[in-house]
Amino acid sequence: MSMVIVVGSVITTPDTHDEMLGMSLEHCARSRAEPGCIAHNVHVDCENPAKLVFVEYWADIAALKTHFGVPESQAFASALTTLAAGPPDMKVFAADEVKMG
Repeated sequence: MSMVIVVGSVITTPDTHDEMLGMSLEHCARSRAEPGCIAHNVHVDCENPAKLVFVEYWADIAALKTHFGVPESQAFASALTTLAAGPPDMKVFAADEVKMG
């Protein structure tokens, strides 16, 4: 199965961590309901608790582009960037699932 994988991260500050994490959890839950979203999760980095890491799986690039165009996604990205300690990092990959065994 082919899919698109997005891996991103953002650094919080002591003053913004809880707000950014809450916003991120809401964004992930909302995004999971979008067509073509296979998974959309946020994690706290075990080695740097100020770092939020996003891992998303999308059915195809069209679904991801639609997601980026949703007004709530744009508002989330803008708010997160405003609250972050620095610019977010995001990478998008085209992938094929490999069955092991």
